[in-house]
Amino acid sequence: MQLVWPLEKKLDNLIFVVNCNLQRLDGPVRGNGKIIQELEGIFRGAGWNVIKVIWGSYWDSLLANDKTGHLIKVMNETVDGEYQAIKARDGAYVRERFFGKYLETKELVSSLSDKDIWRLNRGGHDPHKVFAAYDKATKNTGSPTVVIAKTIKGYGMGKSGESVNTTHQTKKLDIDDLMYYRDRFDVPLTDEQVRNIEYYKPGQNSEEIKYIKERRSQLGGFIPERTTFAKSIKAPAKNIFDNMTESTGKKEMSTTMALVRMLTSLLRDKNVAPRLVPIIPDEARTFGMEGFFQKIGIYAHEGQKYEPEDSAQLSSYREEKSGQVLEEGITEAGAMSSWIAAGTSYTNHDIEMIPIYLFYSMFGFQRIGDLAWAGADSQSRGFLIGATAGRTTLAGEGLQHQDGHSHLMASTIPNCKSYDPTFHYELAVIFREGLKRMHEKNENIFYYITTMNENYSHPEMPKDKNCEEGILKGMYKIKEFNKYKKTKIQFLGSGAILREMIAGAEILQNEYQIDSEVWSVTSFNELRRDGLEIERYNLLNPDKEQKKIIC
Repeated sequence: MQLVWPLEKKLDNLIFVVNCNLQRLDGPVRGNGKIIQELEGIFRGAGWNVIKVIWGSYWDSLLANDKTGHLIKVMNETVDGEYQAIKARDGAYVRERFFGKYLETKELVSSLSDKDIWRLNRGGHDPHKVFAAYDKATKNTGSPTVVIAKTIKGYGMGKSGESVNTTHQTKKLDIDDLMYYRDRFDVPLTDEQVRNIEYYKPGQNSEEIKYIKERRSQLGGFIPERTTFAKSIKAPAKNIFDNMTESTGKKEMSTTMALVRMLTSLLRDKNVAPRLVPIIPDEARTFGMEGFFQKIGIYAHEGQKYEPEDSAQLSSYREEKSGQVLEEGITEAGAMSSWIAAGTSYTNHDIEMIPIYLFYSMFGFQRIGDLAWAGADSQSRGFLIGATAGRTTLAGEGLQHQDGHSHLMASTIPNCKSYDPTFHYELAVIFREGLKRMHEKNENIFYYITTMNENYSHPEMPKDKNCEEGILKGMYKIKEFNKYKKTKIQFLGSGAILREMIAGAEILQNEYQIDSEVWSVTSFNELRRDGLEIERYNLLNPDKEQKKIIC
């Protein structure tokens, strides 16, 4: 299914190169078939343009002289395991075991010496054939291309590693193998230089060095550097989220719905709206995001070609060329790849974008943890929203939605800021700060925020001036029960459990005369990192005033 996706976009600039060297690093080798034909069938079936580079130029005259078709017959009958074996032997072995299968093929090479037969090369090692394949691939239009090249593992290593199963166990080459390598690739080194394991370096005025310097100059210099000329996006004014700091009264909503309301408000900000990239691979209506279909549309490079089933509804499914919502079907990997592309556009295309990928929190980091790391490593900026978070109201579908671990997984990524807010004003404060840090101050971080599926009323944001600072730092006091002034306990909670703690504190006071303080911990991960940093500072600076964590 993933191979079909590029075809829908007509990505003729997408070129895959698959190296087929017929053996694995470890384990059994699938030698009873032909991997090239297998891959060709898969890619052609998905609509790709397939270019095979199997035989090198030295085979051309033999194929031209194969009037009976027996050479083609031998090629078709020989399986991968045998092809690997004949390249681990010598020319005499190839003559007997490959060409010797039929009288016609044996006569075809009767005028060739064993050395000539051994010189018959695979297509992936022929510069002319590889160049021709690349040239043809770049000129293809209307579909992506895959170049399937047949090669030899350990090519050029000689008897120590060429086409043998122990190639990756070989730690070094002996002098004979080094001499063979020198002769095989015409490296201009003397025997003495080879024995001394000397490197060959072309002169500064040689064509090779001139070419390398020219390419490095075009690529921006010798030292990798991340550059961006993207214009920063000014964070929206605080009043755009005013409705998120007021009490909802008797009206109940989930924090997922609160997020959707925030995004709807952001669409009114002329600086932010054009840069929003909502990514919803599945169940937009479950998240209450169907309103985006009409507001900003679903991106489709050819527009909409059909009348949708729900066309009579106010929020019907609408695709258009200028749409902003990315909806690629049920593919977490595809959606995360789109998020990374948008999250790195500030440096790759000098355009600052704000990708917001919504998914069931249970199906996030545990499925695409490697891509989350890749996004972090490439310094992506954006929001990952783990919706229907916590072990809460979707238990009817079994454990598949019961997320109790995603923040633990997020904690392993250094530049991921993760939060688990309970109330709408916490979400607003965190989201606006994320916009400011990533897209106005250009910090190379990204945010993971979990939102709930459960509907409940939300209180007004506390008037305490330290409330906003505490939300961002990871912890603030949300409620205090101080009636009896005797025994007092501390409640720490986040996400789905915080409201239960508040209810528990009320029971303790009313029924057991026990006072308490309830702290909303918006981010255990941020608190932990802060603690580790302070611990490290104190350890490395024993002669200075020791820092303390202050909440």
